[in-house]
Amino acid sequence: MVQQSLTPQPLEAGIDIRADIREMARLEGFEAVGFASAEADANDQRAITEFLKLGRQGDMAWIARSFDGGENPRGNPKALMENARTVIVLGANYGPEGDPRDVLSQPDRGAVSVYARTERDYHDVIKKRLKRIARWLAEAHGADVKVFVDTAPVMEKPLAARAGIGWQGKHTNLVSRDFGSWLFLGEIFTDIVIPPDRPEPDHCGNCRACLDACPTDAFPEPYRLDATRCISYLTIEHKGMIAPELMANMGNHVYGCDDCLAACPWNKFAVPATEPKFQPRPALEAPALADLAALDDAGFREMFAGAPIKRTGRTRFLRNVLIAMANSGDEAFRARVQDLTDDPEPLVRDTARWARARLDAAGAADNHSAASVTHEGKGVVS
Repeated sequence: MVQQSLTPQPLEAGIDIRADIREMARLEGFEAVGFASAEADANDQRAITEFLKLGRQGDMAWIARSFDGGENPRGNPKALMENARTVIVLGANYGPEGDPRDVLSQPDRGAVSVYARTERDYHDVIKKRLKRIARWLAEAHGADVKVFVDTAPVMEKPLAARAGIGWQGKHTNLVSRDFGSWLFLGEIFTDIVIPPDRPEPDHCGNCRACLDACPTDAFPEPYRLDATRCISYLTIEHKGMIAPELMANMGNHVYGCDDCLAACPWNKFAVPATEPKFQPRPALEAPALADLAALDDAGFREMFAGAPIKRTGRTRFLRNVLIAMANSGDEAFRARVQDLTDDPEPLVRDTARWARARLDAAGAADNHSAASVTHEGKGVVS
């Protein structure tokens, strides 16, 4: 969050600041730009209140946090910048080359969310770009500005929808007619009054591909997410042991999940990212579970230096890897899983014991099936 505190100056007559901002954004590598009013939206306030009332934030206590014991600032941009009049919403394409779900058919590999595979953490890349545009607004137009990129209580997706960049699909994520599911978002709050763009209508229709794609049934109804069942939440934000019935349905997801995003039919219009910093690290496209499980703390920090995964820490990440190993049913993982039942971290130990039991059950089922086939074969011969 950065603020420039120059005294606002009136704009010169005839200046098309919207066109100037769009051009500056293009030069900084943003593919989508929209403008929305900074006034609070009652729908956003109702949505966050309902979400919190139902306890769907799980361990994410920061979502419920208010300022100075007052009203939750989410849904009200002026709570973050009192004199804000306009929110400039910017989007950067991070579209993958192929379908990120392809790795799900490789049970000995880990699935890492597309946003976390990139060469550079998008927060750092986007924030630098936003700062440069904000500095230009302050210097050229005397604007007061603040920038945000997933770093403050900003309801980014509703703002992006009001700014005409896309709409919130039934999975609650932003969908763009031009870029499908794959836009990084950032915002510039300013005291300059800029006419807002027309909101993008909802184009989901009767489609429910995103809802049906969720392995853990995290959507109690369209347009409503129960984060406590979402694989992204479970693998990134959740700090403790995951419920067994959820672990069993997590497949080989080791960090985040793109299943609902990738299932959206609007991705047919998406294009792969061209920004070098948003290209995937080869080591993270389909990492071998055996290699990930062998990482000690130093190896973990080295492998994920500069990546969002590092913030989760080895303990939680190893928990996720153990779940993926268990779900693979592969006996080859049994020795490493057994070793981790003696890990110094209780979370790792407990998950390893669950994984061992699941692999034991899978092995017993395979042996029973093999024995049945052998018995039936002997019967036929005799």
